[in-house]
Amino acid sequence: MGKTESSLLLAGALKSEIISADSMQVYKYMDIGTAKPSLDKLRAVPHHMIDVALPSEEFSAGRFVSEASPIVNTLCARVKHPVIAGGTGLYIRALSEGLFEGPAADWKLRQQLESDEVNCEGFLYNLLCQLDPVTASKVTRGDTRRIIRALEVILKLGVPMSEAQKNTTPSVDCDFVKICLTRERTELYRMIEDRVDVMVHDGLFEEARELFDMPLSKTTSRAIGYREAFSHFRGEVTFDEAVLNIKQATRRYAKRQMTWFRAERDINWIDITGIFDPPKIYDKIISLIGTN
Repeated sequence: MGKTESSLLLAGALKSEIISADSMQVYKYMDIGTAKPSLDKLRAVPHHMIDVALPSEEFSAGRFVSEASPIVNTLCARVKHPVIAGGTGLYIRALSEGLFEGPAADWKLRQQLESDEVNCEGFLYNLLCQLDPVTASKVTRGDTRRIIRALEVILKLGVPMSEAQKNTTPSVDCDFVKICLTRERTELYRMIEDRVDVMVHDGLFEEARELFDMPLSKTTSRAIGYREAFSHFRGEVTFDEAVLNIKQATRRYAKRQMTWFRAERDINWIDITGIFDPPKIYDKIISLIGTN
């Protein structure tokens, strides 16, 4: 946490623009739960890849690359260094290293794999370990979505996903400096809980109620913060239980993010434990960039 404010400061100093690499901020009408920048912040620095899809749409890494790449290339051609900010590691990797499209989604196969996991928890992860240990080492046991996609690629192409992904080329002609902000886990989890409380106070459940009555894609219906609210609306859990579930899901997501980025190449880590002032975080980023 500290990414949004420090990104604004960095983009301002570079006289550049921000490209959001967040798989949920692409969706309209999902503002509070995805922690989108405020209107004032959006006006202060030009932002891209926010509110570019309807909640009823599936939004893929492929679409992100196809829409974000021209923006990056245009900014680089104008000698502006775009600030790509977000926690969706796949989007960042796809933009900087190239995207392996893979076979089209086979929803029938995915449903069968999901059913197998329900019948035997951990089955899919163990299967992936056998078929593609390299990919398995980069995901957590609970990241069912990514595990299913990896198995889908194997079953459709007949080769491990880790092998198939080698045949990619970057879609942008720029050099990247990749920075990951990290905090001590206890501090991070405390900040997550505080942020969820603020979101709830700011109207997360009211926003989710409006979304509840809209056509939703599989992705948006499962978005953290919203799916827990939907469960409350259906009478499955109390309000307090839903809030606790949001906090737990967010902590788990943060853990998966760290697992992903630790497996990435060329990551520059900045420990901001105990630092809550955005200008101080920005100073650490500038100091690191100056050495690259």
